[in-house]
Amino acid sequence: MLPRAGIGLRAVHHEAVAETRPDIGWFEIHAENYLGGGSPVQTLDAVRRDYPVALHGVGLSLGSAQGLDDGHLDRVAALAERIEPFLVSEHLSWSVVDGRYLNDLLPLPYTRETLDIVAANVGRLQDRLKRRILVENPSTYLRFRASEMTEWEFLRALVRRSGCGLLCDVNNIHVSACNHGFDASAYLAALPAEAVGELHLAGHAVNEADGIAILIDDHGSPVGDAVWRLFDRAVALFPSAPALVEWDSNIPPLERLVAEAWEADRRRAQTARALRSEPVPTRARVA
Repeated sequence: MLPRAGIGLRAVHHEAVAETRPDIGWFEIHAENYLGGGSPVQTLDAVRRDYPVALHGVGLSLGSAQGLDDGHLDRVAALAERIEPFLVSEHLSWSVVDGRYLNDLLPLPYTRETLDIVAANVGRLQDRLKRRILVENPSTYLRFRASEMTEWEFLRALVRRSGCGLLCDVNNIHVSACNHGFDASAYLAALPAEAVGELHLAGHAVNEADGIAILIDDHGSPVGDAVWRLFDRAVALFPSAPALVEWDSNIPPLERLVAEAWEADRRRAQTARALRSEPVPTRARVA
């Protein structure tokens, strides 16, 4: 059976989800929205009784040279123990320094030193949660001269070092490819297929200045045509990875997100049919 797509659970949709129980595969939550307890967690408990839930962190800061914050890590672990998510993920980024949390997911230079830091933090997180986590590729708007490898090379090395999996954000790959001029399809093909455990889809904005277009990963619009086409390639490469539609600004009614998830399901089924109809290539005989 093909994995069904899910959507991000947002507070504005809590009531509608409870009333309509939408026909989707699963929900993903931002962990930090539920660390304070109270009514949000009670709502989440109710959702969890009816749907699988994935836990997506946005504040652990895997790239922090100072390591993971003990208190934050404990709260995330307690939430994971409570809701028993079927997937846990975090970003390849940093957002914390000297105890100050920045409201952004900041990029990292892809160096051997950075790899040591991120692998150690991922290892500690996995040890604390007693499970493999998925690390999400970022959307980026600059590159560091100090980088010693490409982003996909860094992710491959991180998988080897830490044993983590990957959350392949298709929209992020498209955004970064357009901003930096690399081949998005080649990026997908370079990822270790056995490590990819989830796909993300979202909309993005286009800002133009001096005749140059910069794509911004704002999660504020429907999935674009170019991202859907890249998603089709991702599904062919990673057929067992479930897809998630994100929408975090200009949030529409719940039905609109559900329709995006259904479109992801339709395209996955279409890709699966196309793959089944392709002839199996014969191996060349080696003398």
